[in-house]
Amino acid sequence: MPGDLSGLLVVSIEQAVAAPYLTGRLAEAGARVIKIERAEGDFAREYDHLVHGESAYFVWLNRGKESVCLDLREDADRAVLDGMLGSADVFVQNLAPGAIDRLGYGMEKLRETYPRLITVSISGYGDEGPYARLKAYDLLVQAESGLSSITGNDAGSARVGVSVCDIACGMTAHQAVLQALIGRGVTGKGRHISVSLFHALADWMNVPYLQYAYGGKEPARNGLSHPTIAPYGAFPGSDGKEVLLSIQNEREWVKFCDGVLNRPEIATDPRFDSNSNRVANRTALDALITDIFAAMTRDDLSALMHEVGIANGRVSTMEDLANHPQNRLVEVDTPTGPVRLLAPGAVVDGAVPDFGPVPALGQHTDAVRAEFTATR
Repeated sequence: MPGDLSGLLVVSIEQAVAAPYLTGRLAEAGARVIKIERAEGDFAREYDHLVHGESAYFVWLNRGKESVCLDLREDADRAVLDGMLGSADVFVQNLAPGAIDRLGYGMEKLRETYPRLITVSISGYGDEGPYARLKAYDLLVQAESGLSSITGNDAGSARVGVSVCDIACGMTAHQAVLQALIGRGVTGKGRHISVSLFHALADWMNVPYLQYAYGGKEPARNGLSHPTIAPYGAFPGSDGKEVLLSIQNEREWVKFCDGVLNRPEIATDPRFDSNSNRVANRTALDALITDIFAAMTRDDLSALMHEVGIANGRVSTMEDLANHPQNRLVEVDTPTGPVRLLAPGAVVDGAVPDFGPVPALGQHTDAVRAEFTATR
């Protein structure tokens, strides 16, 4: 798997999360990725310094790339980029709206000059429409896309705890680039791909959108409780830590009452003898479960439910995640030493790939400048 894209050259004028997510996955598959940075570097390098001096975001997204510092207002540096583009298979950019055109590297012009080149523009709101020229960042798009209106609880909206709009955009772009590479293998021609944070996340919002547009249902914010199934939510154990359980059918409900609550008669209580009745009487049901759960710790409750066959998940802290027995870890080198990360989700033929090092700012500038200036 690591060599699937070997021989491909990806050139990216990128920063932050969405575009680096795309190119990071291409590097993971063996593509050569040249990351063009300003002299001050991708600003994600400065998001934090918590990974023995490195940024957690930057380490996650930029392993296996080459870092080249260019000032594209300078003719000599433009010549280096021109040399790269003459050999490139994919060109990615996520500058502010209009910036790439002002630099003279508009996508239409590049496609005319390099017909096999696959170009990718990542933006906040896309190339058209009244919002096309606006800047956008992850949390802004969480709000604008409606995600915030269905995330949180009765107390109010909440931010999704990771950069979900950026990640959705990077994943969407990655899919589109792989499809474009397959298409180019058939037609010999590249194509332009435009992906925005808003549209990538809006696609993920289709279920609540369709429920509202066709059924008139305004989704509620339910915190860690399911809106239409009960019991399906988080409950504290004796240690105050929570476990989230899910009952999907009446057979599981009977097993839960007998094997976990040790109160088989609850299963046939008229208030709780169907999912509709349990939802209608959720307050009483939740209070009953909470009272019984108060006798056991979260982890003991989780283990008991697994034994009985009731699906559940601990509401894990970062400490819980760091020590989770199901973790797969990978190690990458960084300018300040090796870092262990949680591995990507896919395992191919039973193996997790090795990853290239995270580059220091401008680490490859001289070598790449010499290579691509010489090829012009």
